Amino acid sequence: MAEATIRDVARRAQVSIASVSRVLNGFENVSDETRARVVAAVTDLGYVPHAGARSLSMARTHAVGVVLPDLHGEFFSEIVRGMDRVASEQDFLLLLSNLHPGTNASSAVRAMRGRVDGLLVMAPHLSEEELAAALPPGVPVVLMNTRGDVHRHPAIHLDNAAGAAAVAEHFLALGRRRIVHIAGPPGNVDAQQRAEAFKSALARHPEVQLETLPGDFTEDSGEAATEALLAVDRRFDALFAANDDMAIGALQALRRVELRVPEDVAVAGFDDIPLARHLGLTTVRVRIAELGAKALARLFENLAGKTDVPAHELHSPELVVRATSGCGGGVR
Repeated sequence: MAEATIRDVARRAQVSIASVSRVLNGFENVSDETRARVVAAVTDLGYVPHAGARSLSMARTHAVGVVLPDLHGEFFSEIVRGMDRVASEQDFLLLLSNLHPGTNASSAVRAMRGRVDGLLVMAPHLSEEELAAALPPGVPVVLMNTRGDVHRHPAIHLDNAAGAAAVAEHFLALGRRRIVHIAGPPGNVDAQQRAEAFKSALARHPEVQLETLPGDFTEDSGEAATEALLAVDRRFDALFAANDDMAIGALQALRRVELRVPEDVAVAGFDDIPLARHLGLTTVRVRIAELGAKALARLFENLAGKTDVPAHELHSPELVVRATSGCGGGVR
């Protein structure tokens, strides 16, 4: 038996094809009687709307583009998980793309044009000018952790300063005075804000010695930075890495030289990726999946034409104290 068509539904309901289309697409300018007849006909015939034709009639793709600095690692898996939950609720698909530092931002973002109804863009390594040049005109956009006020697009920013300051206050309360910070990549706004806030919070305590080392948000860079300190017998009693991956690398380096954590060195990270909980890592909890879900919810509000969507929203993190800084025993 051939599948029912929209013409069959219109014939059964004794209405026009346009009326059937308005009912199926959820438009309000349809009488209750017409709506009821169309719904009954759809049920009787087992009609399933053709997704491609429906998208064309509404000029919608029912897809959202997500552009992230990377697609690997627990942080990005978690943020996509939060987005996917909201997208599924709205019957939308996610199209993912990465925007590595050094790649052509315009090409990566503009490749989404015509394929998606809107864009979520996280590009903390781009300048305001680079990002503005990359965003395609006429496409609704919500930004995450970017610099400046780009084309007045709605944006969600992580409160990096509050998170880093909380780690500094925690180390000070523990009595730690020789402190190391492994920073994120130069030019990355998240890394910059965390380093500046951490330094500023400790600067009010002249007895504290702070040494900042370069990193790139990878586990290997956290391990290498810590090994470099240990190789020259540099003494320190606390270490704050700008993300959890680097903190985990630092823990590995400390373990090899049999330094006790937290007795000899307290360690903290940033993000609270799932692995951090299993390792008992003190960290700044970002609620990563919630950040992704919130960003996509803002984009759907934009697509729906809501005018009360906040232009800028601050996503607040919280310090979670675990074994690596004294809660629940040491880590070896």
